[in-house]
Amino acid sequence: MDLLLDADQQRFRDEVRRFLADALTEELRAGQARTIGVYPEPDVSLAWQRRLAERGWAAPAWPARFGGTGWTALERFIFESECALAGAPVVYPIGLRLVAPVIMAFGSEAQQNRWLPRILSGDDYWCQGFSEPGAGSDLGSLTTRAVSDGDDYVVSGSKIWTTHAHHANWMFALVRTADTPRRQDGISFLAIELDRKGIEIRPIVSIGGDHEVNQVFFDDVRVPRGNRIGEENKGWSYAKYLLEFERGTGLASSRLRSALKRVEAALPAPPDAVQRARIAEVAIDLDSFEMLELMTIGVLPNGAPPGPASSVLKLRASRLKQAVARLGMDLLGPEALRREAGSAADILVGDYLNSRAATIFGGTSEVQLGIIAKTLGGL
Repeated sequence: MDLLLDADQQRFRDEVRRFLADALTEELRAGQARTIGVYPEPDVSLAWQRRLAERGWAAPAWPARFGGTGWTALERFIFESECALAGAPVVYPIGLRLVAPVIMAFGSEAQQNRWLPRILSGDDYWCQGFSEPGAGSDLGSLTTRAVSDGDDYVVSGSKIWTTHAHHANWMFALVRTADTPRRQDGISFLAIELDRKGIEIRPIVSIGGDHEVNQVFFDDVRVPRGNRIGEENKGWSYAKYLLEFERGTGLASSRLRSALKRVEAALPAPPDAVQRARIAEVAIDLDSFEMLELMTIGVLPNGAPPGPASSVLKLRASRLKQAVARLGMDLLGPEALRREAGSAADILVGDYLNSRAATIFGGTSEVQLGIIAKTLGGL
């Protein structure tokens, strides 16, 4: 979708393009292009994040007082679109877009000074400890426990589907600190250094063949009480705040459009009329989703969560991710069976296999529909 930009916006777009032409190397582009999982490996994403940080552009959605850009919603959209168009790596968002807003909103000044600069620079790499073997969509039933012991909590339990835990040095985790009639009332939000004694990280290899997620075990791990963000037993409200950012502030349309272009580029022959019609159908859906993103972020102050609209965005983005991946398989046909390592077909097949989880991670589509019905539909 082409936007009508005024003179200032055109100058900003040109500034972004000049920066990308200078800072985005072919090596970084190749690192993103070979990514099959959700996020590139840290040697790719962190290298790009640090270049952005040098320019002051690593955190477009952060308020300026914390080191963000102070950009408008449209400027953020222009930036994300140009990065995707140029093939820039996806910046790993767990620190920048998930835990950072929680630290800004609910952390102490000491915690903000301790963690935010290192998240911005890429010196700290975070993972998310929410899901457990017995607590996924029903997250309130989590059993990982943090028992108070002097100046520490002693943490025992397990987290699963933990993206990039094998690369991270910090985890933010939901832990049970009290047994309450309403399960959500006894949960706290804890930051855990992953080099502490008693932590074991085991890999989980996906159906696509990549190692992106893990199971993490805690065996009487001592964590300072000063690592608790916000009040004890109030972690559920902080988690809901975080999930709005996870589901609704990533400007996914630009990356989905790049994925569609990757599908077209991988075709062994120019598309025929039927194939062009299939591609056009998905492209039209992407246009409508892009407009929905713009409408949503356009009414938010910089750094604010999108509220219930985040569930609408998550639902649409998940379905579109699967639609693009499925289109790739349909158009490749028998060529999809020829998975030579690093080939276009190999990457598209990996995308397709991994896309099956898109309607599960970050909150299932069924959960999103329930939230939409309650908060937007009044049911």
